[in-house]
Amino acid sequence: MNYALLFPGQGSQSLGMLSALAEAYPVAAQTWSEASQALGYDMAKLVNEGPVEDLNRTEKTQPALLAAGIAVWRVWQSHLNLDKNGLPAPAAFAGHSLGEYTALVAAGSLPFADALKLVQLRGQLMQSAVPAGEGGMAAVIGLDEAGVEKLCAANPTGAVLEPVNYNAPGQIVVAGQAAALEWLYANAKAQGARMAMKLPVSVPSHCSLMKPAAEKLMAQLEKITFAKSAIPVLHNLDAQVRSEADGIRTALRDQLHKPVRWTQTVQNLKAQGIAAMFECGPGKVLAGLNKRIDAGIKTISLEDTAGLEQALQLVKGTA
Repeated sequence: MNYALLFPGQGSQSLGMLSALAEAYPVAAQTWSEASQALGYDMAKLVNEGPVEDLNRTEKTQPALLAAGIAVWRVWQSHLNLDKNGLPAPAAFAGHSLGEYTALVAAGSLPFADALKLVQLRGQLMQSAVPAGEGGMAAVIGLDEAGVEKLCAANPTGAVLEPVNYNAPGQIVVAGQAAALEWLYANAKAQGARMAMKLPVSVPSHCSLMKPAAEKLMAQLEKITFAKSAIPVLHNLDAQVRSEADGIRTALRDQLHKPVRWTQTVQNLKAQGIAAMFECGPGKVLAGLNKRIDAGIKTISLEDTAGLEQALQLVKGTA
């Protein structure tokens, strides 16, 4: 069976995430320890004890989720290495926003320690790009892509309002400045949306307001050595694979200030003959989006031993 692993982004974190998996698999607990050594603070304590306000700080959330995704990948990888029947490796990887970095680490393109420091910086740059309270994000429900683009274009305030996460049909996230978002909440229904829901984030990710942060991030990306991925990684920018280091760097830079093409990514994976997709990290956000994109795609979360066993049985053909 051809299958892909999907790595989630911000919003999937929670206190105690992956605790059952870490108890069952020492390699998962070891991943927290490696992350702690790389960053200089106790990540396992942060993830398990909080406080939640610290875990939800962007510069802490991003490394924590990257480490969580790699912990799950290493658990899955342990089954690939030990399975006597020759369990097949993933045919492709993809990650949502921050998850793209996790996918590159899993694919062998980006060293784990470098990635942790990189996404910590990414979070800091994102947070400082727009002062607190001056930007945000909202989910627009009930409009297709063209409808959301038209809605944003109708914004009369002169403030930034842009579609940024094409997550699934009828569920698209926009980002921008406070004045434009206030207009959106007041006028979305009149413009044909079922609702516009404020998201609990202070950073307007993946919009043009992040362009200065993206340029600063590029300066750091240029210092990092990227290897050719052992497994193809589809990038958020255009749902395409890149094999050269310069192309990967550019995609990661542009990803910060341009939309995440998640619907297209999942559709491209299916078009390549991917029969199942496994969410490699905490939560079931991507599994939920997949149901909206194509209910025929079998998607399983690997966040606990039950999901892991179900996915293993499916790949082995014993489900």
